[in-house]
Amino acid sequence: MNQDIAAIKALLDDRVEKYNQPNFIPNDPVSIPHRFTKKQDIEISGFFAAILAWGQRKTIINNCLKLMDLMDNTPHDFILNHQEQDLQRFLGFKHRTFNDTDLLYLLFFFQQYYQQHESLETAFTGEHNEVKTQKQRLEHFHDLVFSLEEAPHRTRKHISTPARKSACKRLNMYLRWMVRNDNNGVDFGIWNTMQMADLVCPCDVHVERVARRLGLITRKGMDWQTAEELTDHLRTFDPTDPVKYDYALFGLGVEEKF
Repeated sequence: MNQDIAAIKALLDDRVEKYNQPNFIPNDPVSIPHRFTKKQDIEISGFFAAILAWGQRKTIINNCLKLMDLMDNTPHDFILNHQEQDLQRFLGFKHRTFNDTDLLYLLFFFQQYYQQHESLETAFTGEHNEVKTQKQRLEHFHDLVFSLEEAPHRTRKHISTPARKSACKRLNMYLRWMVRNDNNGVDFGIWNTMQMADLVCPCDVHVERVARRLGLITRKGMDWQTAEELTDHLRTFDPTDPVKYDYALFGLGVEEKF
């Protein structure tokens, strides 16, 4: 490892230690699933917190809290047992371009899904862990969500897929929450079919800016291949847990304006 790379690794390792701590939670969308202890509640609330995670963090958190309240703060039980009249309360829900049409369809999908499955993990990995790469898993999840004939076309823009060249920032963040297990208290580590080494770094504008400045991204534009390029570089620092550096890149970008 040359001197410059060693210095970058030392910087990122230091910032992982600084930001991968419980005090990261309250001002981040990850605070929403941290309100729950039941596995399925964490999965469902985390999914919506991730999908709505664009814009100001305060607004994201407030709208997610509103959504959880509409689900009686028991998302798994609500999804399994709600009656049609209970869905009236979601009319008018909106976060940026995500609206009640998108929300009602996803609630319908989750009801169909959780009536047959214990965990949302298999929606990514397949029933028998037959879907092996993160790219394939994200494509599998997207196709499964929109496999129902009731699926509105407009909702597809809210569930990204590498098949459309997307970097899948929000879903990669969600998978980080569900899969990473380092006992630091931020990520949950409640899924164990996927490995931490499999994860792809979520690439928001802050992460991208810092990564480019450090020379960890050279591709123009931000797409799936760019996210993989960044993750490949991060694997040279820690091949078993490359996405821990998401904390460092995000913290440098947001907190330190690096």
